[in-house]
Amino acid sequence: MAKPAPKLSPDEVKRVIATAWEDLPPYNKVLLTHGIGHGELVALLKRELTPAAYKLWATRGKQSKGPTKRATWPHGR
Repeated sequence: MAKPAPKLSPDEVKRVIATAWEDLPPYNKVLLTHGIGHGELVALLKRELTPAAYKLWATRGKQSKGPTKRATWPHGR
């Protein structure tokens, strides 16, 4: 079951959406900055964005690749 969208003030919602749009992949910075996980972010954006804007954001997130295991391992193994 998807997590419910967090209850935030209008200003907080604007900041979370701005962070989600500027971050590639879009979940890392939102979690670190606002403490909102993947499921909560998706629920929030589905609630706050138009369907076309949400689809554009989701497509953009799917196209970006996160760091590979090799890139995150300190010795390149």
